[in-house]
Amino acid sequence: MLDDFLAYTLGGHAPDATQREGVCANGVRWNWLDDGVLQFEPAAAGRNAGHDADHEAAVHSVLASAGIHGDETAPIELLSMIVRDIANGRARLTCRLLVVLGNVAAMRAACRYIDDDLNRLFSGRHTQLPASREAPRAAALERAAAQFFANAPQRRSARWHIDMHTAIRASVFERFALLPHTGEPMSRAMFAWLRDANIAAVLVHSAKSTTYSHFTSEACGADACTLELGKVRPFGQNDLARFAGADRALRNLISGQCDDRRAHARSIDATASRDVQKAIPLPRVFTVIDQITKHSDAFELLVEADVPNFTAYPQHTLIARDGGYRYTVSHPEERIVFPNPSVKPGLRAGLMVVETTEHALASLQ
Repeated sequence: MLDDFLAYTLGGHAPDATQREGVCANGVRWNWLDDGVLQFEPAAAGRNAGHDADHEAAVHSVLASAGIHGDETAPIELLSMIVRDIANGRARLTCRLLVVLGNVAAMRAACRYIDDDLNRLFSGRHTQLPASREAPRAAALERAAAQFFANAPQRRSARWHIDMHTAIRASVFERFALLPHTGEPMSRAMFAWLRDANIAAVLVHSAKSTTYSHFTSEACGADACTLELGKVRPFGQNDLARFAGADRALRNLISGQCDDRRAHARSIDATASRDVQKAIPLPRVFTVIDQITKHSDAFELLVEADVPNFTAYPQHTLIARDGGYRYTVSHPEERIVFPNPSVKPGLRAGLMVVETTEHALASLQ
């Protein structure tokens, strides 16, 4: 199972009751919790659980998820390799780790979703679609996250959720992140981690949503992000070298190490460390100012069909119309992200964002 968790999951296997937990390399304990869901506990945490409050407070809890959309395969493959390397002792683990392969049914069917977009069904929205085959999975993943983080220290800095995706279309920024709306100052630690993952841009939501990362942020108190790391490809056709930054950053996070480039610079001198900071800047920041909603089948999105994410439009540009509804650019420049006119009526057909880098980076805590 642990040597190829992806193949095991795609094959529809489930261990019997006597084989759902064990100990692998370096004393790491593992637990199969559900289809596509594995939990790991580092050896030290297992020995001291309930006995050493200081040690418990030092142990991070990281939820790493992929495959919330079943056709976004590269991050799924990366997670399966991390599971294998933890099991074989090639990846160090110093935190509690929950590995989640999201929409397993869609992964097996090689499609994005079966009935409904799973990443629109969290924070309880699955209760509004009881006939959807994605609804039980959303509920199960909510329970798994809540139970996992219930045993973590209360501070947000000790609770992380990295939800990895790939995009349907090209992007001005090949790798970007989305941060859920929390009403709290954004985390400097998260931005430093995103920089280490080679994330060029961060999109900040300005309202609540029903994504997985919003659920873990709001309901579980996690420092959460959604990563868009490249293009959708079938299993086995990904150039995983293009995902090396995110892979390295996630491995560093679960091992308690910092980025190798910054650690090397600090080992030389302070000047080198400052030079590395300049060479690897924090990501640019864009804030959502509006959502384009498809109200009916008469909806028209007036941009090129293959327009890349973060394409900029000048003031007064008409972007969409739907009956009496119009969306026209009102700022000097706005960029469009996730344009998709084929969604069901009532759903988001695009996000409009403006750059807020200077203010956002100045407010990090």
